Amino acid sequence: MKKIVILGKPNVGKSSLFNRLLKQRVAITSEVAGTTRDIKKKPIKIGEKEAILIDTGGLEDRDELFNKVKEKALEAAKEADIVLYMVDGQKLPDDEDKKIFLDLLKLNKDVALVVNKIDNDKLEENVWEFYSFGTQNIFPISVSHNRKVKKLIDWIESRLPKKEFLVIEEDEELDIDSFLEEIEEKKEEESNEINVAIIGRVNVGKSSLLNALLKEERSIVSDVAGTTIDVVDETYLYKDKVITFVDTAGIRRRGKIKGLEKFALNRTEKMLQRSDIALVVLDASEGFSEQDEKIAGLVDRYNLGCIIVLNKWDEAKMSYEEAIKKVRDRFRFLNFAPVITVSAKTKKRVDKIYDLILKVYKNYSSWIPTSKLNKIIKEATQRHAIPSYYGKPVNILFATQYETKPPKIALIMNRPEGLHFSYKRYLINKLRENFDLEGTPVILTPRKRGERDEESSVNSH
Repeated sequence: MKKIVILGKPNVGKSSLFNRLLKQRVAITSEVAGTTRDIKKKPIKIGEKEAILIDTGGLEDRDELFNKVKEKALEAAKEADIVLYMVDGQKLPDDEDKKIFLDLLKLNKDVALVVNKIDNDKLEENVWEFYSFGTQNIFPISVSHNRKVKKLIDWIESRLPKKEFLVIEEDEELDIDSFLEEIEEKKEEESNEINVAIIGRVNVGKSSLLNALLKEERSIVSDVAGTTIDVVDETYLYKDKVITFVDTAGIRRRGKIKGLEKFALNRTEKMLQRSDIALVVLDASEGFSEQDEKIAGLVDRYNLGCIIVLNKWDEAKMSYEEAIKKVRDRFRFLNFAPVITVSAKTKKRVDKIYDLILKVYKNYSSWIPTSKLNKIIKEATQRHAIPSYYGKPVNILFATQYETKPPKIALIMNRPEGLHFSYKRYLINKLRENFDLEGTPVILTPRKRGERDEESSVNSH
């Protein structure tokens, strides 16, 4: 697998680019006090192509520690196939940057000069200064504003090898259904890494739950003024799966959020974009509030797998049946999520969360064979016909899953605009009756024949 390395001096945005590229359903990276000193390697998917992405420490001659960081970074560049050298576009070109870049060009690799912090058109005028580095592969971007990052991603993708596809001879007899199932069985390979966000309002016991899950007190990272505050994640190996937990700051009502807490809320939402599953932690010793409902709504917004954790069950003032009824009444949009009662304080039943995570992730990343999918859809429409649209018939011609995490299914139709959300909900319920989809949302996207797979899907649970 090809290796992509990110190099540059401190504070040019290397880790930010690393995280930006890793948004494509890859594990959250660990940052210690906002400073990268070691080499980080993560698998990444660029389009349909795969590679290993490598983040390095800043190239700086300051003391023995920084010299070692620089040495390791340059070693990583020699082993890589694609080198992204980052500079600060709001400063004048640096002679040392230029010397390092010219040395990298001699390695006969694909090398790009990434000029970061070009936040607007006016700053783009600075880029001309960097053509003295002797390359045409210059990408003026702003990672923080996600400005022109796609051009860089397209360039990287063009440098990666194409995947090999199965070629079928014209005269070869083929059972279409079995062929589709064979292809989709290969898609069912699960990632070894699962990202789990722990969310909830203030004082519901999220950090206590994390400590109980990890069976140890997690390290506390102090925030230094002027440093980028990054989510620090904790990893636990369970049944050959690498589960990365992220404990988020407690979320208050928006009117009470100020200063650093407001920043923490933004970080929480960004982190959710890179998560697979959310543990929604509720306080079983109290009633559920509107704020709990709003926080749970983040799961719906980011299409995450979900487990509802009723913490402080040892202090609960209601029966299990009463608690489940209250959860299902208030959080109807999460009716697919399993509910577990625990006590982080006494650690009772906390271990059972691990097996639930594995089950939910399996469902979240599952592929439904096309032949079985169409069989269920056909049976559902025969049992309960799709209502007409302005007097005209509405038909589903074909159904196919086009993405996982969560399962996304395209319904190829004659009149996609005529499919009412209530009928979509009916179809999803039928799918849930026939396939194990506990813990995962299911997204149905009505499309006209020939329409491309785009992220304009309508989310229905």
